[in-house]
Amino acid sequence: MDLGITGKRALVCAASKGLGRGCAEALAAEGVSLVINARGRDVLTQTAWEIADRYKVEVTPVAADITTSEGREKVLEALGGQADILVNNAGGPPPGNWLDWDRDDFIRAIEGNMLSAVSLMQALVPGMMERGWGRVVNITSAAVRAPIAQLGLSNTARTGLTGFVAGVSRQVAGKGVCINNLLPGLHDTDRATALDTGVSQAQGITVAEARARREAAIPTGRYGRAEDFGAACAFLCSQQARFIVGQNLMLDGGANNATI
Repeated sequence: MDLGITGKRALVCAASKGLGRGCAEALAAEGVSLVINARGRDVLTQTAWEIADRYKVEVTPVAADITTSEGREKVLEALGGQADILVNNAGGPPPGNWLDWDRDDFIRAIEGNMLSAVSLMQALVPGMMERGWGRVVNITSAAVRAPIAQLGLSNTARTGLTGFVAGVSRQVAGKGVCINNLLPGLHDTDRATALDTGVSQAQGITVAEARARREAAIPTGRYGRAEDFGAACAFLCSQQARFIVGQNLMLDGGANNATI
C-alpha cells in the first residue's frame, strides 16, 4: 500500500534506537525526510547515516534533550519551525514505590512524558492547520489503559497527555490534522531490558528468567518488534488515516485482557 506521504517531513523524537527508530525507519521507507532527535550524539549520528543510506532520504540528527525547553528549541530550529508529521516520544521515568515518590519526581515525569509533547504540538500543529494537513503520533504506554503499579510516575504523566490529546484532536481534525496515540506493551528494546533487570533483582532470578516469565504472559509468546511498531506509526501518519482521530491504539500482543 502506498501511504501517500512521500515528500513529507517528519520530526521523530527519541529516534536513535528502539521504538523511535522503528518509527523513523518506517517513515523513511515511505519517502519521508526526517529530523531525528536523541540525547546521545554518537548513536544518533550513526542512526541518521544508516537510515539516510538505506532509504535515500534526508535525515538531520539533532542531539538534545527533548524534555527541556533548550532541547526543543534546537529541534525546532533544525525544522525551521515546520513539519508535516510529529512523532512524540521520550523515555519513561524509573519504576518504584508510590510511597517513595515526592513532588519533584512527579514534576520530572510530567515534564518528560506530558508537557514536552504538548509543547511540540503547540509549536508545530498550528502550521499543519494552516497548510491543511498534518499528523501527530504520541508514543505513550499500554499502562495508560492497564496501569502497572510500579510505573506509577509513567501512568500519571502519560494519562495526562492522553486526556489532553482527547480534546485537542477533535479541535484540529477539521483542518486536516489527525492526532492519535500508540500504546506499546513490551517490546524488545532497552526499556524492556531495564524492566527485566528490575524484576530479576526484586525476585532473585536471572534477567533471562524474568524475560521468559513476562513473555509467557503475552498471548503472542514474545516481545514486540520495533519494526512492527514503526509500521503502525507510519499508517497513522498516512493519507488513509484521515478518519482516525483521537484514538489510542494498543500494541501489546494481546496482553491487556479486555473486550473493548
